[in-house]
Amino acid sequence: MSLWSIVSHMPPEEFSGLFTEFPHNLRCVLADWLENQPWDFVNGSDAFCTSVASGMLSAMLEKLRSAASSNGQQCQILQQVNGIENMYRRDPLRLVSVLRAILDGEKAAVLKRDHRLPLSFHRRQEELKFNMGLQRLQHLVRQIQAQRDGPPASLQEPQLKTEAKASESELSTLILEAVKELEAAKQQVLKRIQIWKRHQQLAGNGAQFEENLAPLQKRCENLVEVHFQLRQQVMGAGAELGAELVPRLQERLNEVLSSLVKSSFLVERQPPQVLKTQTKFQASVRFLLGPQLLKALAKPYMVRAEMVTEKQARELALSAYSSTLSESTGEIMHNVVALETNPTSGTCCANFKNVLLKKIKRCERKGSESVTEEKCAVLFSTSVALTTSNLSIHLQVLSLPIVVIVHGNQDNNAKATILWDNAFSEIDRVPFVVAERVPWDKMCETLNLKFMAEVQTPKGLLKEHYFFLAQKIFNDYSASLEDFQSRSVSWAQFNKEILPGRGFTFWQWFDGVLDLTKRCLKSYWSDRLIIGFISKQYVCKLLSTEPDGTFLLRFSDSEIGGVTIAHVIRGKDGSSQVENIQPFSAKDLSIRSLGDRIRDLGQLRNLYPNTPKDQAFGSHYNKEQTGKDGRGYVSTAIKMTVESERDQHPQSAAGTLPEAPPAPMFNLPMLQPEGLQPVLSPMCPPAPFCPPPVPTGYPTGESSVNMMVTSNLGSSFPSTSPMLSPSLAMDQPLPPCEDLAFRNPLPFMPNQYMTGEASQMLSGGPSPEPRDEEMLELAPLTLMVDPPLQSTQRWLPSMDQPPCSDLDQFLQEMSVEGPPFPPPPQHSGYPSASCWGLGESRWDDSIRPGHA
Repeated sequence: MSLWSIVSHMPPEEFSGLFTEFPHNLRCVLADWLENQPWDFVNGSDAFCTSVASGMLSAMLEKLRSAASSNGQQCQILQQVNGIENMYRRDPLRLVSVLRAILDGEKAAVLKRDHRLPLSFHRRQEELKFNMGLQRLQHLVRQIQAQRDGPPASLQEPQLKTEAKASESELSTLILEAVKELEAAKQQVLKRIQIWKRHQQLAGNGAQFEENLAPLQKRCENLVEVHFQLRQQVMGAGAELGAELVPRLQERLNEVLSSLVKSSFLVERQPPQVLKTQTKFQASVRFLLGPQLLKALAKPYMVRAEMVTEKQARELALSAYSSTLSESTGEIMHNVVALETNPTSGTCCANFKNVLLKKIKRCERKGSESVTEEKCAVLFSTSVALTTSNLSIHLQVLSLPIVVIVHGNQDNNAKATILWDNAFSEIDRVPFVVAERVPWDKMCETLNLKFMAEVQTPKGLLKEHYFFLAQKIFNDYSASLEDFQSRSVSWAQFNKEILPGRGFTFWQWFDGVLDLTKRCLKSYWSDRLIIGFISKQYVCKLLSTEPDGTFLLRFSDSEIGGVTIAHVIRGKDGSSQVENIQPFSAKDLSIRSLGDRIRDLGQLRNLYPNTPKDQAFGSHYNKEQTGKDGRGYVSTAIKMTVESERDQHPQSAAGTLPEAPPAPMFNLPMLQPEGLQPVLSPMCPPAPFCPPPVPTGYPTGESSVNMMVTSNLGSSFPSTSPMLSPSLAMDQPLPPCEDLAFRNPLPFMPNQYMTGEASQMLSGGPSPEPRDEEMLELAPLTLMVDPPLQSTQRWLPSMDQPPCSDLDQFLQEMSVEGPPFPPPPQHSGYPSASCWGLGESRWDDSIRPGHA
């Protein structure tokens, strides 16, 4: 964005006092061209400044005459152009001061309104400053050459002697001025290289980055060319300069060249800043002055990559990268690559394509520092010989800070270390020093930048989101938004201290939101359908006065990577209640999208404040298939339902749960009591089995699988079993179990206590659940039958054998009465969400790993 693009939309009255010596309509015609000229850098009245000002006047007149040909007011513009030419032709420096004043007034007006100027404007001004300095240097070199060529031959002998003395004095002055200008230009190039490195580091957090190194390489090459021209003039004027001045000038010129050469060795492509051992990665380094300075050798120069610790990196920086590395802190495979020059592209690079960090040697950590806070780097080094001399220079450059991990579960905390370092480190710092506390507004900018880059959305965070994040990280719900602006946040608050009442840090929670939004909610966030960063308490305040069916979407405050729906329900008495549906994880939304889940819930009507849900989410609905597919199968679909407390059935007067629907019946073959006892004994635990409630904090689905067993059995069993009842219903309540060996959080299934053969015979029953690792091994079930029964039919489920009254009597005697299963506790208050498959059995997703 240019300065003119802002000024042209501001009221003209703010600039009325600026155009007393230059017409305002011509300023509009010149537009962006005016600010792209070096008006600010023509300082002085010497021959060089006068020459530059005259050239700028000619360029401006040509620009105005060209624009007048396509303008409706051609005659008026041409008259004004002729007037400007007559006014400023003899004094072009006056025009420079007038236009400089106009631009200064425009910049002041923009700063007063916006408190900043466009970044592109600053970059352009910096480029103009360098080009102006380079032109001045070239002008000085031409002056030195002209001075050395001597006075004109027409001068008389006395005049020659006088001119010779004046020439020597003026020559040394010109050379000293040129060397000083060269050093200033070198500092400007080095600063621009540091800015490029800083922008590259900020790009690790998602900032926009101008990766093209060609303009920077051109600057270095132009400056080195002027350096060699000036060195040649110094060597040629050795007799005039004297024996004392020449060595000092040569030393200063050597320092300029050495600084430019060492600083032009850059890491163009950084290795991953979170690096896992035994994982391949890529990187590349570039030598900007390589095509211009490197000698052509039969054997190419080789670049080596080695791991260094923070302490080693600090020692290298303090020695200005003149010392060599004594010991590598890690073993890197394929770490030597040739430095190759490409004549077509004019680049000199070393590309590391299959580098692998085999292992890392940890150093001693400070205090409570964890391995994910330990920073290291890759050191790229080589030695080169320059073409202009036999000078050999050792080149070294460090990569950005790297956190080495050995397991994927360290990735989250490692990313926090890198995010903090990238965001708050200073230019040209001591490796890898970074502030422990930063202003909260800077943290907000960092979080917004990271969010937009990770999610790849143009919609960033709003000030309401910052307010919620500030309340969360500072654990302060009484301060105002303005109060947080003056606060600073520490590294410990960001990713070391556990949030109150939670099991995770602020960054771990925020990173979970990033991952969920990136994977499943990008389009919803970009359409501003998700408020997201808002507390549950504030949601209740917002929705308490809204009509029934109003809802909004927010990120779960108690879970990592969850999004929940808060909606208003209203009872028969007219009272309203805000309910939060159990949060959906990325896994849930991969099964059924958020838009389809919202469509499934009829109780959701309007997205807050008053947008009909079909209007808001219609573009996010997936088309449902109907009829038969190409293979002739009837299509099925998954639907989501929500079981709120208002929908649950009340308990009966006796305090028991409603009866479960009848389940399939399985008939067992006739066995004599003596032969059945060894079969029943291993199945029956010594105390009634009772699964403890699952501590997920959410309502869980209840199993209602019943199994009826009937057979012609006598009533003279030697012992009774509490596991059998007239219906053998698996969801019937039993007293709490005291034996730890039979504590299992999963629903009890008879298949778990049968042998493989016996469990397979109950083909209509539920499949066995996986056994908990801490459950004791049960004795294998051995079917023992009396000799008279060996010739009878095997124990197979038979659906056609008639029930027997003896078995009914036995089951009646064996029946056990007890209290029902207690309903599982609900810690979070979320109603459970479950899905139904059309034409299929119901499945329950209310219990998921990680919700305990």
